[in-house]
Amino acid sequence: MKKIPIIELCIKELLGFDKNDSDAKVIKEWKKASSRVCKPCWELKYCPYGPLVEQFPLLPCTRSQAIEHNEYLEECLRTGILGNGRKLDEVLRKEFEQELDEFDATDYPEQIPQEISEMGCNVFGHICPVVFAAEGFTETSKVRRTGRYIPFKTKVRVVRRDNYTCQHCGKHLKDNEVEFDHAIPISKGGSSEEHNIRLSCFDCNRDKSDRVEI
Repeated sequence: MKKIPIIELCIKELLGFDKNDSDAKVIKEWKKASSRVCKPCWELKYCPYGPLVEQFPLLPCTRSQAIEHNEYLEECLRTGILGNGRKLDEVLRKEFEQELDEFDATDYPEQIPQEISEMGCNVFGHICPVVFAAEGFTETSKVRRTGRYIPFKTKVRVVRRDNYTCQHCGKHLKDNEVEFDHAIPISKGGSSEEHNIRLSCFDCNRDKSDRVEI
């Protein structure tokens, strides 16, 4: 049985869950919401939301990252030099001293489950709006083709397009060696439409697992 990741209280509340919800329940509901459609930056190669993402939850840094940052501030105060080599001025000195004085390591989670962190904006870190507002539609009236079933006609087009070649390692494949890989995994909102399917050999398909590779 796969181990359920620990989700700290601050993360649950940040994402709108009740503090008494079990970790298993949070992960189950989160996966259901985040797999309706995938992040547009994965599929469209750009973010259509723009400044809107700033209205959605911003994940905190982990405790170890926060401690590392504080160690950097302490070093700057000790040496009077910033990391870029510039001299530490009085304004920044006061800001650093205040930040260190107010720092409490327990305000930061020890870890953030991958299922949650991977839905953060690739640029700003905010949780992608698609998780909270996603529906299984496209820009047209056509519904997304979800699930692992790949129609025969789609398979034929992909085989011809990829010329019987594994798109990971370049191995030429025989008819009985052909496997179909979802570039964006089904578990992360990827569809079973032609643009998201590519040829793969057995070894590369198993090695990729549920990683996003676009």
